[in-house]
Amino acid sequence: MVNFNPLDPDFPIQRQLDVDAGPVVLVNVFTVDPDDQAALVEAWKEDAVWMKKQPGYISTQLHKAVGESSMYLNYAIWDSVSDFRAAFSNPEFKKALSHYPSSAVTAPHLFEKVAVENCCVA
Repeated sequence: MVNFNPLDPDFPIQRQLDVDAGPVVLVNVFTVDPDDQAALVEAWKEDAVWMKKQPGYISTQLHKAVGESSMYLNYAIWDSVSDFRAAFSNPEFKKALSHYPSSAVTAPHLFEKVAVENCCVA
């Protein structure tokens, strides 16, 4: 079972699920014991295949930290918080969290685009 550790303890993912926003990007940092890396990737893959079938899902990508680190970063783009909430709160998804290695710790957080003149659009 994966353990949750919020990126922002003052506004964890559970509170973010109540916000009406979109589109949003889920950023999720995973840490795992070095020996459990293959199991983490396999569990993440199973979740990603399931999430791809959910309404409002746009895309996802998994990254591994360079070098000998056993840290991973996933980002997924969703049409809205409500779409992500429906998938994240689904009992089928919650049950699937048990297939992560016991050493896995995840830190999910939702973000919105920020418009910065001459740099990025909202």
